[in-house]
Amino acid sequence: MASKKGNLSINSENMFPIIKKWLYSDHDIFYREVISNACDAITKIRKMDMMGEYTLPDGFKPRVDVVLNDKEKTIKITDNGIGMTAEEVEEYINQVAFSGATDFLNKYKDKANADQIIGHFGLGFYSTFMVSDSVDIDTLSYKSDAASVHWTCDGGSDFEMSDGDKKEVGTTITLHLSEDCLEFCNEYKAREVIEKYCSFMPYEIYLSKENEEGTETIKASEKLDSDTVIEEVHPEKKEGEDKEPELEYKIKRRPQLLNDTHPLWAKTPKDCTDEEYKEFYRKVFRDYKEPLFWIHLNMDYPFNLKGILYFPKINMEFESIEGTIKLYNNQVFIADNIKEVIPEYLMLLKGVIDCPDLPLNVSRSALQNDGFVKKISEYISKKVAEKLAGLCKTDKENYDKYWDDISPFIKYGCLRDDKFCEKMTDYILFKNLDGKYLTTPEALQINKEAEEAAAKEDAVDENGNKVEAEVVDEAKDSATEEKKEEESKEPRTIYYVTDEQQQSQYIKMFKAQKMEAFIMNHNIDVPFMQQLEAKNEGIKFARIDADLTDTFKSKTSKKAAAELEEKEKELSEKIKKALKNDKLTIKLEKLKDKKMSSMLTVSEESRRMAEMMKMYAMNGMSMGDFGNEGQTLILNANHPLVQYVMEHEDGENTNMICEQLYDLARIQNAPLEGEAMTKFIARSNEIMMVLAK
Repeated sequence: MASKKGNLSINSENMFPIIKKWLYSDHDIFYREVISNACDAITKIRKMDMMGEYTLPDGFKPRVDVVLNDKEKTIKITDNGIGMTAEEVEEYINQVAFSGATDFLNKYKDKANADQIIGHFGLGFYSTFMVSDSVDIDTLSYKSDAASVHWTCDGGSDFEMSDGDKKEVGTTITLHLSEDCLEFCNEYKAREVIEKYCSFMPYEIYLSKENEEGTETIKASEKLDSDTVIEEVHPEKKEGEDKEPELEYKIKRRPQLLNDTHPLWAKTPKDCTDEEYKEFYRKVFRDYKEPLFWIHLNMDYPFNLKGILYFPKINMEFESIEGTIKLYNNQVFIADNIKEVIPEYLMLLKGVIDCPDLPLNVSRSALQNDGFVKKISEYISKKVAEKLAGLCKTDKENYDKYWDDISPFIKYGCLRDDKFCEKMTDYILFKNLDGKYLTTPEALQINKEAEEAAAKEDAVDENGNKVEAEVVDEAKDSATEEKKEEESKEPRTIYYVTDEQQQSQYIKMFKAQKMEAFIMNHNIDVPFMQQLEAKNEGIKFARIDADLTDTFKSKTSKKAAAELEEKEKELSEKIKKALKNDKLTIKLEKLKDKKMSSMLTVSEESRRMAEMMKMYAMNGMSMGDFGNEGQTLILNANHPLVQYVMEHEDGENTNMICEQLYDLARIQNAPLEGEAMTKFIARSNEIMMVLAK
């Protein structure tokens, strides 16, 4: 075959079925597209007036009218914008995908300012064929010598164009709805869809109904304040009816205004009151619980972005939170929660963002892949972090008050965004056992004084007699000094509590030594703590029962410590034998709290690993004995029960006391399982029987 060159052409007969079925995911979007085009037309005619190429009539009021006729199955959308000549209809309507907005901007780019025209791809008009058997256009251009044009098409490749009879400048689009789309000329459905997509478009949008007489008859109970009453109708009482029939009115309804042309986000923050922010929140999100606070975004460079983000009450499991961030393009609704623009963790919030610079796809329902979008997302994240940090610095009292509600959001943000985490680290709060909130730097320093005081305490010898601190110091060798130096370089620990009731005995010990712990009982706290540890070398977290620090131990002389170590070896074998548990680590310590006989510690690493394994177990995996790893049973050498076990290796009740000491320690750490609890209760009864004899 000989080589051949030519131009590709698009057959509109083949293209319309594609537009009708695939261009838009939601058929109701035709309302947005046609009303957006109407607003474009009004913007154009106002520009022509501004540039001196046309003079608007006196009293000109830009508006778009949507008129429904359920009898005729039609929707009419009328604007008083720039209109079209026959040549322009030929160019913009008959040539699929030629954008009139783009052509207009190119023509007047030296005269017009940077205001946006909504239309971009020139395909919005064709969305009408998704719901219509045929579509009519009646239009009259602003040009002085222009003639009215009538255009009609049934969605195929053929159209008819002729002289029209429109008298006013502007355009009317008439949709003759398909049988399966009649819901769109229902007044309630139309209002719902228009308010969804067009609530903040820049020109007033009115909705009304049309019928032959221009009036309708309704019952008195259905009358609205805006209805214009033409006459009262008194229905005759039917035979057999007890009550008088309800009064009816013949009315003409005024068109209903559906949008707010000056949304709050378009104003400068200093011109907005708190009540306006709250009212806007109630109106847009139908949420009558007041938001905690909000961030007003207002940026003109390097891109145009405005919006308001609200922080609602979100003190619940973060997985169940569902916020709503509405994305607008030049006051035209695009979609909810577009993840390319809105950082994932911000979707826990409610708000609106309007960015005319967004690169949209052909149906304006999603974003094209663009690095510019990432910059917008990063800017939003940065502004949120700055607002929170500023609130913590300048209004700590309110920041404390909000913390329980906003902490899941902030912690989730730290997990999802390293930059956000870095900015927020010093402004994360920790709530102590008395309900006081401390920042991360404060929490790291809070136990330092108590630990230093414990280090200075006098030691005691094996007989309980005090040994002066100076003597102890002289006995220390250089290795001890090196150990102290190494310890000073270690990360400082933030102790936390997950269950105040379950861990109450440990809490009591902490408070007795003026040590502080913080409540961290949310699902998100474990991964959040791991994130902070990974990103900050000086931070370490440990649950209150993860270890026993020197703060809780009585100081002893070197000789007494050595003797205690020897007794620990003997006792360890005895306890393991009694409990039939070789894996358990036994520690013998002299605790300051002489009323505590035993306690159990589980290393932080082992606990976190066990929690992770539990998640796997939920998916059907076996844990084996993993949950018992890392346990240390600490016995208090100052307690009579422990002393009894040390002195009566083969005593009648020794094994029973060993088992009881272990279960008492376990029950402070976590609830006993079914069989263990049964044995514990039976053993407790047996012990009471021994005491009763």
